[in-house]
Amino acid sequence: LDNLKLPEYRTRYRTRRALRARNSEEVLTKLTAWVANLDQSDANYEHQLLEALWVTWGLNKIDKNILEQVLKAKDFRARTAAVKVLRYAGHQLDNQADLLFAAAQDDNSRVRLEALVAASWLDKDEGLRIVNEAGKKELDEWMVHAYETAVAHLNGRNLEKKEKEIKTHLVGAEREMYIAGKELYEREAYCGTCHQEHGQGLASGGYPPLKTSKWVKEDKERLIKLTLKGVYGPMTVLNRDYPGTVPMTPFEGLMNDDEVAAVLTYVRNSFGNKASVVTVDEVKTVRAAIADKEGFYIAADLLEEHPHIGSNKEGRTNRNKLDNLKPVLE
Repeated sequence: LDNLKLPEYRTRYRTRRALRARNSEEVLTKLTAWVANLDQSDANYEHQLLEALWVTWGLNKIDKNILEQVLKAKDFRARTAAVKVLRYAGHQLDNQADLLFAAAQDDNSRVRLEALVAASWLDKDEGLRIVNEAGKKELDEWMVHAYETAVAHLNGRNLEKKEKEIKTHLVGAEREMYIAGKELYEREAYCGTCHQEHGQGLASGGYPPLKTSKWVKEDKERLIKLTLKGVYGPMTVLNRDYPGTVPMTPFEGLMNDDEVAAVLTYVRNSFGNKASVVTVDEVKTVRAAIADKEGFYIAADLLEEHPHIGSNKEGRTNRNKLDNLKPVLE
């Protein structure tokens, strides 16, 4: 049992697993004595109580006294964990609903969230009483959807899906193009998979950000070219070096002209970017011009051909030292 005081999570986890396989009455007897002898002045006292509660949960014999102690812990994380135990094993108690009702009044939103989720599994009258109590305090962003879903479920109906409002300065046909581009960007294995939903990229994977990038906001022809044919090679974005060993996917065979125009319009007007839209005719013209090009673009080549505004030197590097190429992408 003293293993439950150790800092290593896996040690505590394996200890609980071992205790779960033993005679439950013997373990509970020893556990009761162990809890009684815990040092209440220990900074980890509430955590140790929680570990003891988890032991009783693993034995499928919840100790009501320990549970109620943890539900009143000073640390909201311990209270939240105790409510979760109450959710799954509360049927062993005769006052599950009352304990959840009290948790629904907690000052911490994570505790209230756990209480209303647990209440959604009760019968309608008891469940709604608890959920409505949790809703009396302000609902944070994590609670709103759980609250609405719990109310709908307890009333025997499905929650109607709400369309998320799309905010953009673009209007009319350009806004429709932006919306279509957003859907394309977020498709599995398309742009957002590497550059992420927020456009900040994934540095650990070697994927640079699109957010406020000159590469995105400036030359449309350059942007269309790399989108159609893909690009690889070392580059520096927001003062961070990217080796470029993983090429960008060429989309010329995956998206038609309308789709390329839409997704680039979205990228150029999202993540803090604000630039002119990319038209279908512009994509069509560039596609025809580079139709015979084989393979990826090298980032340096594109910057030599289409330098950043105010710079005529970026990208002019020694072509015999590709490994040392560091064209500036931002």
